[in-house]
Amino acid sequence: MRVSVLGLGYVGCVSAACLAGRGREVIGVDVNQAKVDLVNAGKAPVVEERIGELTAEVVRTGALRATDDVREAIMGSEVSLVCVGTPSEPNGSLCTTYLERVTEQIGAALAEKGGRHTVVFRSTMLPGTCMNLLVPILEKYVGGTAGVDFGVAVNPEFLREGTSVRDFFDPPKTVIGELDPASGEVVAALYEGLPGEVFRVPVPTAEAIKYADNAFHGLKIGFANELGAICQALGVDSHQVIDVFLADRKLNISPAYLRPGFAFGGSCLPKDLRSLVHAARRADVSVPILSHVLPSNSDHLQRAVQLVERTGKRRAGLFGLSFKPGTDDLRESPLVELAERLIGKGYDLKIYDANVNLSRLLGANRAYIETRLPHIAQLLVDSVDEVMEHAEVCLVGTKDPAVLAALPHGEGPVLIDLVRLPDAETRRTETGYVGLVW
Repeated sequence: MRVSVLGLGYVGCVSAACLAGRGREVIGVDVNQAKVDLVNAGKAPVVEERIGELTAEVVRTGALRATDDVREAIMGSEVSLVCVGTPSEPNGSLCTTYLERVTEQIGAALAEKGGRHTVVFRSTMLPGTCMNLLVPILEKYVGGTAGVDFGVAVNPEFLREGTSVRDFFDPPKTVIGELDPASGEVVAALYEGLPGEVFRVPVPTAEAIKYADNAFHGLKIGFANELGAICQALGVDSHQVIDVFLADRKLNISPAYLRPGFAFGGSCLPKDLRSLVHAARRADVSVPILSHVLPSNSDHLQRAVQLVERTGKRRAGLFGLSFKPGTDDLRESPLVELAERLIGKGYDLKIYDANVNLSRLLGANRAYIETRLPHIAQLLVDSVDEVMEHAEVCLVGTKDPAVLAALPHGEGPVLIDLVRLPDAETRRTETGYVGLVW
Protein backbone atom coordinates (compact mmCIF):
# COMPACT_ATOMS: atom_id res chain seq x y z
CA MET A 1 0.00 0.00 0.00
CA ARG A 2 1.32 3.44 -0.96
CA VAL A 3 0.69 6.07 1.70
CA SER A 4 1.02 9.85 1.76
CA VAL A 5 1.38 11.62 5.11
CA LEU A 6 0.49 15.30 5.04
CA GLY A 7 2.15 17.27 7.81
CA LEU A 8 5.58 16.24 9.14
CA GLY A 9 5.28 17.46 12.70
CA TYR A 10 5.49 15.09 15.65
CA VAL A 11 2.58 12.86 14.65
CA GLY A 12 3.25 13.00 10.94
CA CYS A 13 6.96 12.22 10.92
CA VAL A 14 6.53 9.37 13.43
CA SER A 15 3.56 7.92 11.51
CA ALA A 16 5.44 8.19 8.22
CA ALA A 17 8.61 6.53 9.49
CA CYS A 18 6.76 3.77 11.36
CA LEU A 19 4.50 2.95 8.41
CA ALA A 20 7.55 2.84 6.16
CA GLY A 21 9.19 0.56 8.71
CA ARG A 22 6.21 -1.77 8.33
CA GLY A 23 6.82 -2.12 4.61
CA ARG A 24 4.63 0.68 3.24
CA GLU A 25 5.82 3.02 0.51
CA VAL A 26 5.43 6.44 2.14
CA ILE A 27 5.56 10.00 0.82
CA GLY A 28 5.75 12.72 3.47
CA VAL A 29 4.45 16.21 2.70
CA ASP A 30 5.11 19.50 4.45
CA VAL A 31 5.04 23.19 3.52
CA ASN A 32 8.25 23.68 5.51
CA GLN A 33 11.11 22.97 3.11
CA ALA A 34 13.53 22.48 5.98
CA LYS A 35 11.51 19.49 7.21
CA VAL A 36 11.33 18.06 3.70
CA ASP A 37 15.09 18.37 3.30
CA LEU A 38 15.76 16.77 6.68
CA VAL A 39 13.62 13.74 5.88
CA ASN A 40 15.16 13.29 2.45
CA ALA A 41 18.58 13.43 4.11
CA GLY A 42 17.51 10.60 6.42
CA LYS A 43 17.09 12.81 9.47
CA ALA A 44 14.00 13.16 11.62
CA PRO A 45 12.48 16.65 12.04
CA VAL A 46 11.94 15.91 15.77
CA VAL A 47 14.08 14.59 18.60
CA GLU A 48 12.57 11.34 19.82
CA GLU A 49 13.70 7.96 21.06
CA ARG A 50 14.32 5.61 18.07
CA ILE A 51 12.91 8.03 15.47
CA GLY A 52 16.35 9.11 14.20
CA GLU A 53 17.57 5.59 13.51
CA LEU A 54 14.24 4.52 12.03
CA THR A 55 14.03 7.52 9.69
CA ALA A 56 17.58 6.97 8.47
CA GLU A 57 16.87 3.31 7.75
CA VAL A 58 13.59 3.76 5.84
CA VAL A 59 14.97 6.65 3.78
CA ARG A 60 18.07 4.61 2.93
CA THR A 61 15.92 1.72 1.68
CA GLY A 62 13.67 4.05 -0.33
CA ALA A 63 10.56 3.31 1.73
CA LEU A 64 10.21 6.99 2.76
CA ARG A 65 10.73 10.23 0.91
CA ALA A 66 9.38 13.74 1.33
CA THR A 67 8.06 16.57 -0.86
CA ASP A 68 6.33 19.92 -0.52
CA ASP A 69 3.95 19.08 -3.39
CA VAL A 70 0.53 17.79 -2.25
CA ARG A 71 -0.50 16.89 -5.78
CA GLU A 72 2.61 14.75 -6.28
CA ALA A 73 1.96 12.90 -3.03
CA ILE A 74 -1.72 12.22 -3.82
CA MET A 75 -0.90 10.98 -7.32
CA GLY A 76 1.70 8.63 -5.86
CA SER A 77 -0.45 7.07 -3.13
CA GLU A 78 -3.71 5.26 -2.46
CA VAL A 79 -4.37 6.50 1.06
CA SER A 80 -3.52 9.82 2.71
CA LEU A 81 -3.03 10.46 6.42
CA VAL A 82 -3.70 14.10 7.32
CA CYS A 83 -1.52 15.02 10.32
CA VAL A 84 -1.48 18.83 10.19
CA GLY A 85 -1.72 20.86 13.38
CA THR A 86 -4.94 22.02 15.00
CA PRO A 87 -3.73 24.62 17.53
CA SER A 88 -5.88 26.70 19.85
CA GLU A 89 -7.16 30.11 18.85
CA PRO A 90 -6.67 32.94 21.39
CA ASN A 91 -10.22 32.35 22.70
CA GLY A 92 -9.58 28.61 23.18
CA SER A 93 -11.48 27.43 20.08
CA LEU A 94 -9.97 24.96 17.64
CA CYS A 95 -8.05 26.39 14.71
CA THR A 96 -8.99 24.43 11.57
CA THR A 97 -7.21 26.69 9.07
CA TYR A 98 -4.48 24.18 8.23
CA LEU A 99 -6.98 21.32 8.01
CA GLU A 100 -9.18 23.25 5.60
CA ARG A 101 -6.25 24.30 3.44
CA VAL A 102 -4.78 20.83 3.04
CA THR A 103 -8.25 19.33 2.49
CA GLU A 104 -8.80 21.74 -0.40
CA GLN A 105 -5.46 20.71 -1.90
CA ILE A 106 -6.26 17.02 -1.50
CA GLY A 107 -9.67 17.51 -3.09
CA ALA A 108 -8.22 19.35 -6.09
CA ALA A 109 -5.66 16.58 -6.64
CA LEU A 110 -8.27 13.83 -6.31
CA ALA A 111 -10.48 15.52 -8.91
CA GLU A 112 -7.59 15.22 -11.33
CA LYS A 113 -6.47 11.77 -10.27
CA GLY A 114 -9.72 9.80 -10.42
CA GLY A 115 -10.22 6.36 -8.92
CA ARG A 116 -10.85 5.46 -5.28
CA HIS A 117 -8.57 7.17 -2.79
CA THR A 118 -9.04 7.17 1.00
CA VAL A 119 -8.46 10.33 3.04
CA VAL A 120 -7.73 9.60 6.71
CA PHE A 121 -7.77 12.48 9.18
CA ARG A 122 -5.33 11.84 12.01
CA SER A 123 -5.30 15.41 13.33
CA THR A 124 -7.11 16.03 16.61
CA MET A 125 -10.45 17.71 15.89
CA LEU A 126 -13.76 18.20 17.65
CA PRO A 127 -16.75 15.96 16.87
CA GLY A 128 -18.52 17.20 13.75
CA THR A 129 -15.41 18.73 12.15
CA CYS A 130 -14.95 15.93 9.65
CA MET A 131 -18.57 15.49 8.56
CA ASN A 132 -19.67 19.12 8.74
CA LEU A 133 -16.55 20.92 7.53
CA LEU A 134 -14.01 18.68 5.82
CA VAL A 135 -16.22 16.23 3.91
CA PRO A 136 -18.16 19.09 2.23
CA ILE A 137 -14.83 20.63 1.16
CA LEU A 138 -13.68 17.34 -0.35
CA GLU A 139 -17.00 16.77 -2.13
CA LYS A 140 -16.93 20.28 -3.54
CA TYR A 141 -13.42 19.99 -4.97
CA VAL A 142 -13.67 16.35 -6.07
CA GLY A 143 -17.14 16.74 -7.50
CA GLY A 144 -18.19 13.43 -5.99
CA THR A 145 -19.66 11.78 -2.94
CA ALA A 146 -17.70 10.77 0.15
CA GLY A 147 -17.96 7.04 0.81
CA VAL A 148 -18.74 6.39 -2.84
CA ASP A 149 -16.24 8.20 -5.06
CA PHE A 150 -13.55 8.45 -2.38
CA GLY A 151 -13.07 7.13 1.13
CA VAL A 152 -13.00 9.12 4.37
CA ALA A 153 -12.00 8.03 7.86
CA VAL A 154 -10.81 9.48 11.15
CA ASN A 155 -7.91 7.74 12.88
CA PRO A 156 -6.88 9.54 16.09
CA GLU A 157 -3.37 8.93 17.36
CA PHE A 158 -2.35 7.99 20.89
CA LEU A 159 1.35 8.80 20.70
CA ARG A 160 3.15 10.26 23.71
CA GLU A 161 6.07 12.58 23.09
CA GLY A 162 9.22 10.78 24.17
CA THR A 163 7.84 7.28 23.49
CA SER A 164 5.88 7.79 20.28
CA VAL A 165 7.68 5.15 18.20
CA ARG A 166 7.16 2.59 20.93
CA ASP A 167 3.50 3.67 21.23
CA PHE A 168 2.98 3.32 17.47
CA PHE A 169 4.15 -0.29 17.44
CA ASP A 170 2.49 -1.15 20.77
CA PRO A 171 -0.68 0.98 20.87
CA PRO A 172 -3.21 0.91 23.73
CA LYS A 173 -5.91 0.69 21.07
CA THR A 174 -6.57 1.51 17.43
CA VAL A 175 -9.60 3.66 16.70
CA ILE A 176 -11.06 3.88 13.20
CA GLY A 177 -13.92 6.26 12.57
CA GLU A 178 -15.28 5.02 9.26
CA LEU A 179 -17.63 6.83 6.93
CA ASP A 180 -18.21 3.52 5.14
CA PRO A 181 -16.87 -0.03 5.64
CA ALA A 182 -14.51 0.18 2.66
CA SER A 183 -12.79 3.23 4.15
CA GLY A 184 -12.45 1.44 7.47
CA GLU A 185 -10.91 -1.60 5.81
CA VAL A 186 -8.16 0.55 4.27
CA VAL A 187 -7.21 2.00 7.65
CA ALA A 188 -7.41 -1.38 9.39
CA ALA A 189 -5.00 -2.80 6.80
CA LEU A 190 -2.43 -0.12 7.70
CA TYR A 191 -2.18 -1.41 11.26
CA GLU A 192 -2.81 -5.09 10.69
CA GLY A 193 -0.75 -7.21 13.06
CA LEU A 194 -0.23 -4.55 15.71
CA PRO A 195 -1.32 -5.39 19.27
CA GLY A 196 -4.24 -3.75 21.04
CA GLU A 197 -7.99 -3.84 20.41
CA VAL A 198 -9.34 -2.28 17.21
CA PHE A 199 -12.50 -0.17 17.45
CA ARG A 200 -14.38 0.64 14.25
CA VAL A 201 -16.87 3.34 15.15
CA PRO A 202 -18.80 6.24 13.58
CA VAL A 203 -16.68 9.24 12.59
CA PRO A 204 -17.89 11.61 15.37
CA THR A 205 -17.20 8.94 17.99
CA ALA A 206 -13.60 8.63 16.83
CA GLU A 207 -13.19 12.40 16.99
CA ALA A 208 -14.55 12.49 20.56
CA ILE A 209 -12.41 9.62 21.88
CA LYS A 210 -9.15 11.59 21.68
CA TYR A 211 -10.70 14.40 23.73
CA ALA A 212 -12.05 11.90 26.28
CA ASP A 213 -8.56 10.44 26.67
CA ASN A 214 -6.72 13.74 27.01
CA ALA A 215 -9.31 15.34 29.29
CA PHE A 216 -9.11 12.33 31.62
CA HIS A 217 -5.32 12.36 31.57
CA GLY A 218 -5.33 16.02 32.55
CA LEU A 219 -7.94 15.33 35.22
CA LYS A 220 -5.85 12.49 36.68
CA ILE A 221 -2.73 14.66 36.87
CA GLY A 222 -4.65 17.55 38.40
CA PHE A 223 -6.36 15.23 40.90
CA ALA A 224 -3.07 13.67 42.00
CA ASN A 225 -1.40 17.06 42.37
CA GLU A 226 -4.26 18.59 44.36
CA LEU A 227 -4.42 15.54 46.63
CA GLY A 228 -0.65 15.76 47.05
CA ALA A 229 -0.89 19.41 48.08
CA ILE A 230 -3.56 18.59 50.69
CA CYS A 231 -1.53 15.65 52.02
CA GLN A 232 1.59 17.79 52.33
CA ALA A 233 -0.33 20.46 54.23
CA LEU A 234 -1.69 17.80 56.61
CA GLY A 235 1.67 16.11 57.12
CA VAL A 236 0.83 12.97 55.12
CA ASP A 237 3.09 11.22 52.58
CA SER A 238 1.12 11.66 49.34
CA HIS A 239 3.03 8.93 47.52
CA GLN A 240 2.11 6.37 50.17
CA VAL A 241 -1.54 7.43 49.81
CA ILE A 242 -1.45 7.13 46.03
CA ASP A 243 0.35 3.77 46.16
CA VAL A 244 -2.50 2.32 48.20
CA PHE A 245 -5.08 4.14 46.05
CA LEU A 246 -3.61 2.61 42.87
CA ALA A 247 -3.63 -0.89 44.36
CA ASP A 248 -7.45 -0.88 44.21
CA ARG A 249 -8.18 -2.23 40.73
CA LYS A 250 -11.83 -2.94 41.53
CA LEU A 251 -13.08 0.62 42.04
CA ASN A 252 -10.24 3.12 41.57
CA ILE A 253 -8.24 2.03 38.53
CA SER A 254 -11.07 0.32 36.69
CA PRO A 255 -14.19 0.99 34.60
CA ALA A 256 -16.17 1.55 37.82
CA TYR A 257 -18.04 4.89 37.91
CA LEU A 258 -16.95 5.76 34.35
CA ARG A 259 -20.33 5.38 32.64
CA PRO A 260 -22.39 8.50 31.91
CA GLY A 261 -25.48 8.35 34.08
CA PHE A 262 -27.25 10.27 36.83
CA ALA A 263 -25.73 12.37 39.61
CA PHE A 264 -23.93 10.70 42.53
CA GLY A 265 -25.04 10.88 46.14
CA GLY A 266 -25.23 8.78 49.28
CA SER A 267 -23.88 9.03 52.78
CA CYS A 268 -20.17 9.00 51.81
CA LEU A 269 -19.17 10.75 48.59
CA PRO A 270 -20.76 14.19 49.14
CA LYS A 271 -19.81 14.29 52.84
CA ASP A 272 -16.20 13.27 52.26
CA LEU A 273 -15.70 15.66 49.35
CA ARG A 274 -17.02 18.53 51.47
CA SER A 275 -14.69 17.60 54.34
CA LEU A 276 -11.64 17.30 52.09
CA VAL A 277 -12.27 20.63 50.39
CA HIS A 278 -12.88 22.29 53.77
CA ALA A 279 -9.60 20.90 55.09
CA ALA A 280 -7.81 22.27 52.02
CA ARG A 281 -9.29 25.72 52.56
CA ARG A 282 -8.29 25.74 56.21
CA ALA A 283 -4.74 24.89 55.12
CA ASP A 284 -4.82 27.63 52.45
CA VAL A 285 -4.43 25.04 49.67
CA SER A 286 -6.15 25.85 46.38
CA VAL A 287 -7.96 22.80 44.96
CA PRO A 288 -10.05 24.04 41.99
CA ILE A 289 -10.71 20.53 40.64
CA LEU A 290 -11.85 18.97 43.90
CA SER A 291 -13.80 22.06 44.96
CA HIS A 292 -15.84 21.93 41.74
CA VAL A 293 -16.80 18.25 41.86
CA LEU A 294 -19.95 18.83 43.94
CA PRO A 295 -21.06 21.90 41.93
CA SER A 296 -20.56 19.83 38.76
CA ASN A 297 -22.71 17.07 40.25
CA SER A 298 -25.43 19.60 41.11
CA ASP A 299 -25.39 20.99 37.59
CA HIS A 300 -25.75 17.49 36.20
CA LEU A 301 -28.80 16.89 38.36
CA GLN A 302 -30.26 20.15 37.07
CA ARG A 303 -30.09 18.77 33.51
CA ALA A 304 -32.83 16.32 34.47
CA VAL A 305 -35.00 19.16 35.80
CA GLN A 306 -34.49 21.07 32.56
CA LEU A 307 -35.56 18.05 30.51
CA VAL A 308 -38.83 17.94 32.47
CA GLU A 309 -39.33 21.68 31.95
CA ARG A 310 -38.89 21.34 28.19
CA THR A 311 -41.77 18.87 27.96
CA GLY A 312 -44.25 21.52 29.14
CA LYS A 313 -46.00 18.84 31.24
CA ARG A 314 -47.02 19.40 34.88
CA ARG A 315 -47.90 15.92 36.19
CA ALA A 316 -44.69 14.02 36.83
CA GLY A 317 -43.80 10.54 37.99
CA LEU A 318 -40.50 9.39 39.48
CA PHE A 319 -39.41 5.75 39.58
CA GLY A 320 -36.74 5.28 42.24
CA LEU A 321 -35.91 7.35 45.30
CA SER A 322 -33.16 5.61 47.26
CA PHE A 323 -29.49 6.38 46.82
CA LYS A 324 -28.66 2.90 45.52
CA PRO A 325 -30.87 0.18 43.97
CA GLY A 326 -31.91 -2.55 46.38
CA THR A 327 -31.61 -0.34 49.47
CA ASP A 328 -33.85 2.11 51.31
CA ASP A 329 -31.01 4.58 52.05
CA LEU A 330 -32.32 8.05 51.19
CA ARG A 331 -29.49 10.10 52.69
CA GLU A 332 -28.23 12.59 50.10
CA SER A 333 -29.89 10.56 47.36
CA PRO A 334 -29.78 12.55 44.10
CA LEU A 335 -33.30 11.30 43.37
CA VAL A 336 -34.54 12.89 46.60
CA GLU A 337 -32.87 16.13 45.53
CA LEU A 338 -34.48 15.80 42.10
CA ALA A 339 -37.92 15.30 43.68
CA GLU A 340 -37.33 18.31 45.92
CA ARG A 341 -36.47 20.55 42.96
CA LEU A 342 -39.50 19.40 40.97
CA ILE A 343 -41.85 20.02 43.90
CA GLY A 344 -40.25 23.42 44.39
CA LYS A 345 -41.13 24.26 40.80
CA GLY A 346 -44.74 23.30 41.35
CA TYR A 347 -44.86 19.90 39.66
CA ASP A 348 -47.57 17.44 40.72
CA LEU A 349 -45.31 14.50 41.60
CA LYS A 350 -45.91 10.84 42.38
CA ILE A 351 -43.05 8.52 43.39
CA TYR A 352 -42.64 4.74 43.38
CA ASP A 353 -39.73 2.85 44.95
CA ALA A 354 -40.31 -0.78 45.93
CA ASN A 355 -37.63 -0.56 48.63
CA VAL A 356 -38.86 2.57 50.38
CA ASN A 357 -41.48 2.02 53.07
CA LEU A 358 -42.00 4.93 55.46
CA SER A 359 -42.95 2.67 58.34
CA ARG A 360 -39.57 0.89 58.13
CA LEU A 361 -37.34 3.98 57.87
CA LEU A 362 -35.28 4.54 61.01
CA GLY A 363 -32.82 6.98 62.55
CA ALA A 364 -30.84 9.35 60.37
CA ASN A 365 -32.42 7.92 57.25
CA ARG A 366 -35.94 8.81 58.41
CA ALA A 367 -34.86 12.20 59.76
CA TYR A 368 -33.24 13.07 56.46
CA ILE A 369 -36.29 12.35 54.30
CA GLU A 370 -38.68 14.08 56.71
CA THR A 371 -36.50 17.19 56.52
CA ARG A 372 -36.05 17.21 52.75
CA LEU A 373 -39.51 15.95 51.71
CA PRO A 374 -41.84 16.61 54.65
CA HIS A 375 -44.87 15.55 52.60
CA ILE A 376 -43.26 12.31 51.43
CA ALA A 377 -46.27 10.22 52.52
CA GLN A 378 -48.46 12.09 50.03
CA LEU A 379 -45.96 11.54 47.21
CA LEU A 380 -45.19 7.83 47.60
CA VAL A 381 -47.54 5.36 45.92
CA ASP A 382 -47.73 1.59 46.23
CA SER A 383 -47.56 0.53 42.59
CA VAL A 384 -46.01 1.27 39.23
CA ASP A 385 -49.47 1.57 37.71
CA GLU A 386 -50.42 4.45 40.00
CA VAL A 387 -47.46 6.46 38.71
CA MET A 388 -48.21 5.58 35.10
CA GLU A 389 -51.87 6.60 35.42
CA HIS A 390 -50.91 9.92 37.00
CA ALA A 391 -47.87 11.04 35.02
CA GLU A 392 -47.55 12.98 31.78
CA VAL A 393 -43.78 12.72 32.11
CA CYS A 394 -41.92 9.91 33.89
CA LEU A 395 -38.37 10.02 35.18
CA VAL A 396 -36.83 6.55 35.33
CA GLY A 397 -34.19 6.38 38.07
CA THR A 398 -34.20 2.62 38.63
CA LYS A 399 -33.87 -0.62 36.69
CA ASP A 400 -36.41 -2.42 38.88
CA PRO A 401 -37.82 -5.24 36.66
CA ALA A 402 -41.39 -4.28 37.58
CA VAL A 403 -40.77 -0.73 36.40
CA LEU A 404 -39.03 -1.81 33.19
CA ALA A 405 -41.91 -4.14 32.32
CA ALA A 406 -44.45 -1.32 32.67
CA LEU A 407 -42.66 1.29 30.55
CA PRO A 408 -44.55 1.88 27.30
CA HIS A 409 -43.09 2.10 23.83
CA GLY A 410 -44.15 5.09 21.75
CA GLU A 411 -47.55 5.89 23.26
CA GLY A 412 -47.92 7.13 26.82
CA PRO A 413 -46.05 9.62 29.00
CA VAL A 414 -42.73 11.15 28.03
CA LEU A 415 -39.93 8.96 29.41
CA ILE A 416 -36.80 10.67 30.75
CA ASP A 417 -34.18 7.97 31.18
CA LEU A 418 -31.73 8.66 34.04
CA VAL A 419 -30.13 5.18 34.14
CA ARG A 420 -29.73 4.19 30.47
CA LEU A 421 -32.41 1.55 30.16
CA PRO A 422 -31.39 -1.87 28.79
CA ASP A 423 -33.27 -1.10 25.54
CA ALA A 424 -32.10 2.53 25.33
CA GLU A 425 -30.57 2.04 21.88
CA THR A 426 -33.89 1.01 20.35
CA ARG A 427 -35.90 3.56 22.34
CA ARG A 428 -33.77 6.46 21.10
CA THR A 429 -35.68 6.50 17.84
CA GLU A 430 -39.08 6.60 19.60
CA THR A 431 -41.09 9.76 20.09
CA GLY A 432 -41.36 10.55 23.77
CA TYR A 433 -38.08 8.98 24.89
CA VAL A 434 -35.31 11.26 26.19
CA GLY A 435 -31.93 10.04 27.46
CA LEU A 436 -30.24 12.19 30.09
CA VAL A 437 -26.80 12.35 28.42
CA TRP A 438 -27.08 9.88 25.54
